[in-house]
Amino acid sequence: MSNRTTARPTRDEVYDLLMNARQADWVELSLEDGRALAGAIIFNEFKGTGRLINVDEEFSFDFHVDQVVNVKI
Repeated sequence: MSNRTTARPTRDEVYDLLMNARQADWVELSLEDGRALAGAIIFNEFKGTGRLINVDEEFSFDFHVDQVVNVKI
């Protein structure tokens, strides 16, 4: 039995995922601290920052591209 590890996306790959996720109605961000947050995102590609907004749970979260481990659309 082999141990399978999933490689963490590079910063450029996460950047591309965030750029594509801007068009999605709902995404899930996996953060480096282990949290997974879901909602819609606004992403500023020039600053590398964004905001995840979840209207159902009434919260928003500001993030930097370096905090994001993975993006699921």
